[in-house]
Amino acid sequence: MKKAAVFIDKDGTLVHDVAFNVDPSQIRLREGVGDALRRLGEHNYELVLVSNQAGVALGRFDEDALQFVWTRLQSLLSEEGARLDAFYYCPHHPEGQVAPYAIACDCRKPAAGMLTRAAQERGIDLEASWMVGDILDDVEAGHRAGCRSILLDVGSETEWIASSLRTPDHIARDLDGVTAHILGMRQ
Repeated sequence: MKKAAVFIDKDGTLVHDVAFNVDPSQIRLREGVGDALRRLGEHNYELVLVSNQAGVALGRFDEDALQFVWTRLQSLLSEEGARLDAFYYCPHHPEGQVAPYAIACDCRKPAAGMLTRAAQERGIDLEASWMVGDILDDVEAGHRAGCRSILLDVGSETEWIASSLRTPDHIARDLDGVTAHILGMRQ
C-alpha cells in the first residue's frame, strides 16, 4: 500500500534562507519545525525534503557539500525529536557554469521531477500527499506532481505570477498552521 507524504522545501521553509549556504554552522531551523515534523510523523506521513540547489551548477559549492547539510539537518531535528525520511535535491540550473549541471531539467522546481522520483522510489501516493514551500514555484511543483500544495507565507515570494498551478490549496503564516491544516484535512 502506498503512503502519504509531506514534501517540504528547505530554504525559507524548513530553515532560515541564507543564499547558497552549505556551512552547517549557519543552518538554523525555522521556529516550529521540530514540532511540525514530529506531529506529521506521528500521523505516518513520509517526510521528504525537496530542494533546488542551483549553487552546484553556478559553481558556488560542490555537490558533495550537500551531504554535510543533510547530516546537520538530521542532527538538528533529532535534538527536537523529529526526523526527515529523505532528501532530494536538484543541482541543475540552465544558466549554470559547471558542466554537466548547466542544463534545463525536469527536477528543478517548479517542475515535479524530485517529487515524482521520490514517489516512485519510496512508494508514495502523490494524490494523498502535500507540498509545502515558501514560494509559488514550490506550489506549482506540488500541483504538477498531483499533490495538494500549501504556501508558507513568510514574505519570500517576490514574483506572484498567477496561474491555476501556482494557486495554493491553503496559505499558512507558520508551520503550526501548515500542520493543523494537513492533519485537519486528513480527518
